[in-house]
Amino acid sequence: MPVISYFFGIYIRMYHDDHNPPHIHVEYQGHQALVAINDGTILAGTLPRKAHKIIHEWMQNYQQELIDDWQRAIALEPLLHIPGADND
Repeated sequence: MPVISYFFGIYIRMYHDDHNPPHIHVEYQGHQALVAINDGTILAGTLPRKAHKIIHEWMQNYQQELIDDWQRAIALEPLLHIPGADND
């Protein structure tokens, strides 16, 4: 599963041909979660509150890029890197 962004020790991944609703896979310090792209809610798993807040703000800033990558993933196309919250 491609890593589309990495910041503050948080890995953001997206599967090709994944199930709806559109979401990202987040890994942080042993925690894993599926987070909805449209509103940042945790669909499955857990994250520390501070990490979830950082991810939620990051997702708001890169909403269109996440949607574009989701469309690429569904079409089995290469995914693009999205800058991190640390301006990576």
